[in-house]
Formats: sequence, C-alpha cells, structure tokens
Amino acid sequence: MNIVVVGPGALGCLLAVFLAEAGQEVLLLDHRPDRAELINRQGLIVEGISGEHLVRVPVSVSPAEGAGAELVLVCVKAYNTASAIESLAPLLSPRTRVLTLQNGLGNVETLSAACGPERIWGGVTAQGATVLGPGHIRHAGAGETLIGAVSGAGQEDRLAAAAAVFTQAGLPTRVEPVVDSLIWSKLIINVGINPLTAITRLRNGQLLDHPGTQWVMEQAVSEALAVARAQGVKLIYPDPQARVKEVARATAGNIASMLQDVRAQRQTEIEQINGAIAALGRRLGLPTPVNETLTSLVRTIQASYGAGV
Repeated sequence: MNIVVVGPGALGCLLAVFLAEAGQEVLLLDHRPDRAELINRQGLIVEGISGEHLVRVPVSVSPAEGAGAELVLVCVKAYNTASAIESLAPLLSPRTRVLTLQNGLGNVETLSAACGPERIWGGVTAQGATVLGPGHIRHAGAGETLIGAVSGAGQEDRLAAAAAVFTQAGLPTRVEPVVDSLIWSKLIINVGINPLTAITRLRNGQLLDHPGTQWVMEQAVSEALAVARAQGVKLIYPDPQARVKEVARATAGNIASMLQDVRAQRQTEIEQINGAIAALGRRLGLPTPVNETLTSLVRTIQASYGAGV
C-alpha cells in the first residue's frame, strides 16, 4: 500500500517504521527542511518494547512527492491539523483516504471540511511512543488500533484492507463502525491522564500512586462522561473510570504526550482535550469545574515557560 505519514513526531515515526519494515511503500512528510535532511541521513531509530530498529524511510517537505497515495496518516498535533491539510492538496486523489489518529476533538471535522467527509477515516491507537530526538523515538506502549469511516457506505473492504496492512505490520487493528465512539473513547482517557502528567510531571502509572491525582482524574472523567452522554455518544468500553486507570497501568512507564510537550516547552493540546470538554459543558449548561481548572493550569504553564524559579 502507498502510504504517506504526515508528521515525524513520536506516533508518526513509529507508524512509518512498522509499516516500512512490513514492506509497505511509505513516505514521511515534514514541514522542517533541516529535520527532514537529518532523518534522511540517519534513518528512523526506534528503541523500547519492540526492540531496536533502524529503518530508512524517505522524508520530504514536498507533498507532491506523495501524489497518488492510497492512505494518508495525519499524525500532527491537533492545533496544526488545519495548516497541515492545506498543504496536502497535491497528494489527494479520488481514491485517497485520510486517517487521523490524533488526540482531541475537532480533527475529523477540520479534515472533513477540507477534503470532503467521504475521504476521511477516524481512529485511535493505544500505541505509545516518546521522542528522544529528531527521528529517534522510544516505543513505550503497545495496544490495539481502531479505525472507521466518517461517512459513506461501501468502504468496508478498504477499511478491512487497511486494518490487515496494519496488523501484518505488527500494529493490531480492527474496524469500528462508529467513529464518534472511537474519538470520544480516546478523548476521555486523555482527559484523565494527559493534563495531570503535564502539571505534576509524573509518568502515567504514577498518577495512580497518589490519592490526590486519582481523585482529580476521576472527577475530570466524570465531567467528560456527562458531556458525552448529553450528546448521545456511546463509548466503546463499559466502565470509563476503570478503563482510564487500566490504560494508566498498561502505560505506566510512558511519558504522556502533553508532558513531553511541557518538558520541551511546546504548545500542548490542552484546548482540544480538557478545553474542549469545558467549552462543550458551557454550551450544554453542564458544570465542568475540574476540566476548567486543569485547562487553566496547563495554559498557565505554557504562558510561563522560562519564567519559573
């Protein structure tokens, strides 16, 4: 399969390595020429739970080089989705499908508006990785990937084929028919884990070692669940509180993406995660004080990079 991966961050590099090693035709797109040149020289390096890998995957800053792609994997930060998709027009064809495996709300809607909903697939993955340097990551957690079409019948065969490609590459994947369920199910996990790691600087599993962080996690998840229910969203797991803690335990040693961003003094995805819950809560008339507080604290951390003692 001809696959373009957009974004050489932790997940983008991980997917590119696994798919290329499995014999797929993979191109990695970057917006930074210096980083693209470095990765082209050194290759993609993965260490961690899946062993050590050094794989040569072509990296380009020109979307035109990906023309004719069957599948485009969008792995940029949620706040960069709009700008990323604007530059991808040269590689889109009627047969191209665009799959987002990003965090937060709004990515599917942004991609659908730019490319047409019939082209867009949504998904979530339990694969976790940490950036150690340009094109160099640690594979920190493994799990299932779920994908589905946003709209339009008749895509079952193509979804099944893509899932088979991922699974054969060592990324167990299955098709889930309701994309909203996927997005919200991942969102609620991120709501409970990501901002707490960014604020406390703890790894995922350490959040469960302290009554205070457990309590805040439970309250944030409860608020998000109320918002989801008010919108008629059905989650893919029966017990959200248990599932968030299960994920924290399964990825105990992982450094959550929001903590990675704070450590590197980068913009985080707080607005698309807890901020999105708070905004929807206001719109629906539902109280979300814990999510409001977490959002405000992470905003303050971002605004004060370099100003602390």
